[in-house]
Amino acid sequence: MGSAHEVTPAIANFSVNDTRFEMTIRLNAEALLANIDLDGLDDTNNATGAGDYDALRRLGAAELAALVQRDFDRMLGPVSITVDGQPLNMTLGNVSVQEVPSIDFARATTVSMSAVLANPDGALTLAWPQGYGTLVLRQNDVEKPYTGTLQGGDTTDAIPLGGGVELSGAQAFVQYIPVGFDHILPKGLDHILFVLGLFFLSIRMRSLMWQVSAFTLAHTVTLAAGALGWVNVPASIVEPLIAASITFVAVENILAKGLTPWRPVVVFGFGLLHGLGFASVLGEFGLPEDQFIPALIGFNVGVELGQLTVIAMGFLLVGLWFGQKPWYRRAIATPASAVIALIGAYWVIERIFL
Repeated sequence: MGSAHEVTPAIANFSVNDTRFEMTIRLNAEALLANIDLDGLDDTNNATGAGDYDALRRLGAAELAALVQRDFDRMLGPVSITVDGQPLNMTLGNVSVQEVPSIDFARATTVSMSAVLANPDGALTLAWPQGYGTLVLRQNDVEKPYTGTLQGGDTTDAIPLGGGVELSGAQAFVQYIPVGFDHILPKGLDHILFVLGLFFLSIRMRSLMWQVSAFTLAHTVTLAAGALGWVNVPASIVEPLIAASITFVAVENILAKGLTPWRPVVVFGFGLLHGLGFASVLGEFGLPEDQFIPALIGFNVGVELGQLTVIAMGFLLVGLWFGQKPWYRRAIATPASAVIALIGAYWVIERIFL
């Protein structure tokens, strides 16, 4: 279970039952009620309307459900759902708000909607409004169902209600690359800091390659195991340990003068933790059942591209210009590592006690 301020994708499932179109959307109701722009946002603390969001988070589940029912038209009215070009007149059904231990944990609201279809064999088009963040759209109860990801402002192609437009392996692979990349840049600040911790030990290619290779191998193992359901470790354990890994590599940067024999082994161990973190994010999106492996590989490739981009940016901004200076370690690498260590330590405390 993530932080209350973490932005997760909305997930919509739709199906046809005789002449009835049915859809459920799991979403962040507080953010929509507070009119927060979710496009590209990873934490509601950074948004205009954060105060309203926090006030809504303090409401009980029944109070929030009542607000969603009252403001349904304003919240989801901008979502355009048409069949054969004709808008569906969606009727609100059940509103279910997830019960959580405290307001420090994220909670999801699931909204059920339905409409009568003039043509159950038609083609559906959905336009997801700008500012609504990411939507994972899934078709159910048909052969070769549609699965897709939309960003705010996107519109789907026509989706046959009878199915038959399942992603190919290549399409699934390509579609999940940006999902993985987006989890690093811009949304994965903890993973960015860990990768920068690897970078600031030494900008020598040999040192970087040893560390990045160990990290990549490890998180690939646990990402696959987590996505397959073989390993399931609660976020309350994984997230503080990820924060601790950031602090560890940063402190070692300050104490060690180069790549130690144990550093790749330690990085491998921490990579296993980060892979579990990646798996929890992937669990939010889900994977197309019949294209599980291509989508999983695509997500992992996206993560790798994000990590390599972080390293490339670090090199272009710092290493290229100052990496060979005699004062580089004293004036840049050590202070930067100290800042990373402090942020990691704060996150450890926050994720355990706050």
